[in-house]
Amino acid sequence: MDGGLGRAGDAPVGVLALQGGYEAHEKLLVDLGHTTRRVRTAADLDGLAGLVFPGGESSTMLKLIGWNSLWGPLDQFVRSGRPVLATCAGLILSARGVSGPEQPSFGWLDIDVARNAWGRQNESFEAVDDAGLLKLVFIRAPRVRRVGPGVEVVATLRGEVIAVRQGNVTGASFHPELADDPTLHRRVFGPAEGLDWAGSPTDCADRETAVANLQKDWQSHAAHD
Repeated sequence: MDGGLGRAGDAPVGVLALQGGYEAHEKLLVDLGHTTRRVRTAADLDGLAGLVFPGGESSTMLKLIGWNSLWGPLDQFVRSGRPVLATCAGLILSARGVSGPEQPSFGWLDIDVARNAWGRQNESFEAVDDAGLLKLVFIRAPRVRRVGPGVEVVATLRGEVIAVRQGNVTGASFHPELADDPTLHRRVFGPAEGLDWAGSPTDCADRETAVANLQKDWQSHAAHD
């Protein structure tokens, strides 16, 4: 799926493919009509319309990010304003504070998370969020312990925060891709014909507005999921 599937002519959505469950994300994006590209080097980020940070082992991902000299390029990409979805381990990488144990992170989301706090591998479970809009799969998932004032809570489970958004970054504790539920991907990236990236500051501003609009009124969108 390295840019070979999806709608020809559209800017691809990247999926960080150093480790973890990136293939299931690719499938959902292709089902929405997007072209995808696996991201393993800084050059792979060129021309992307958006980016997914998948689940996996966050400490291993950190090592591979360092070995592939991706710290700066990934940070620059996310701060460009293009839409980003970070799930499970991706949420850990995006958080400002990480515990259980502590480890470095990018800090794009003003939240604190505790690794594996939803339970061990044998305590994995499936559920539906409190609003009845999202199918959830939890596997050694991080728990959100703190949410900063500039962070929007977009989903909860049993009253606990499980998905957030700040600016262009949406993060989730769970695995929407393993539930085969395109709802979150659709709301972050939209349909393929609605997402493009030319790289100018004006495009960045337009994209941020478009992503914000996609996130409005989750209940009304659910009827089309």
